[in-house]
Amino acid sequence: MTAIASVRELLSRNMRTSGIYIAFVVIVGLFTILTNGVLLSPGNVTNLVLQYSYILILAIGMVIVIIGGHIDLSVGSVVALTGAVSAVLVIQQGMPWWIGVLAALATGVAVGVWQGFWVAYVGIPAFIVTLAGMLIFRGLTLLVLGNISLSPFPAQYQRIASGFLNGLLGGQGFDVFTLLIGAIGVAGYAVNSFRHRSARLKYKQPVESMPLFVLKVVLVAAVVMAFAFQLSRSRGLPIVLILLAFLIIGYSLVTQKSIFGRHVYAIGGNLNAAQLSGVKVRAVNFWIFVNMGVLASVAGIVYSSRSNGAQPAAGNMFELDAIAAVFIGGAAVTGGIGTVVGAMVGGMIMAVMSNGMQLMGIDQSVQAVVRGLVLLLAVAFDVYNKRRASGLR
Repeated sequence: MTAIASVRELLSRNMRTSGIYIAFVVIVGLFTILTNGVLLSPGNVTNLVLQYSYILILAIGMVIVIIGGHIDLSVGSVVALTGAVSAVLVIQQGMPWWIGVLAALATGVAVGVWQGFWVAYVGIPAFIVTLAGMLIFRGLTLLVLGNISLSPFPAQYQRIASGFLNGLLGGQGFDVFTLLIGAIGVAGYAVNSFRHRSARLKYKQPVESMPLFVLKVVLVAAVVMAFAFQLSRSRGLPIVLILLAFLIIGYSLVTQKSIFGRHVYAIGGNLNAAQLSGVKVRAVNFWIFVNMGVLASVAGIVYSSRSNGAQPAAGNMFELDAIAAVFIGGAAVTGGIGTVVGAMVGGMIMAVMSNGMQLMGIDQSVQAVVRGLVLLLAVAFDVYNKRRASGLR
């Protein structure tokens, strides 16, 4: 099979996944041109990581929720509530910063248990439970804060979202440590990709040709190292990026390799078949929402650290950004399909579009229209693929 034929086969077999990567490259290229290169400048690349990290964290949890056939409309309010709890303890009560972090995580667990109970064991649809949660947790945020904003956090807490690791290995005009971490990431990706390809060959499954495989790895390596180089020229490696990387790797393994992950896909793909196969549907659904609560609290910690305080309106509309990232990243509306990496790419597409339009000085109302249209087109693309696969018009 020639490289061209291999490319055509892979694109036709995995159009949803392939299309999102192509779209991401096109959008980055477009806004790089429209902003005269400012989009990919070292300072702006760093700002992209800092400004949108909490949306990407929410998208990791949301993709699992959506794969399981649910939706969560409350995560923005949970971000606000967990940040408020942390702020009251650390800023008002003068407790150590790590107490605020632990309290925020405990609040996220409690929220997940609450919503998981109603969805899994009472049987109320997640849309209704989390819609109620959106109102409940926003109201609790107002009560906790007393309708006022609290700031500032101590320097240690601020470093969670705004700290950097740099200068550890030196460098003239760039940070060597950041480049080293990027190189380690590239090596890990290459090894994992080769093992995945070998495993597919072992079971007689189709794979891309070796030249195409090498080209894909080289392109990914070039993008990652260019990204790391721009970070190294600015302020070094953001601490929040390390946190995000661990979450992406960990949850990719959970969704693809663990029994829990396979059960989530089974429930979202065909609930009746999952029940007949012995999947403990209630327990899996319960833990899906507990997990979402924990990740929403992590996002709340990062956001409050980034904003250096807690506000009653914090997290407003975050749930829509997270949901949009997941659907743009290739998840199916009906559940059973989606990946953590796809959600991250979808989130980065939203981030690049928002950041690019801000750099161009486009009005906020126009930005909202564009983002809404992108979400609509992503879902329409999913519906089109389903109809084509089933032979319907």
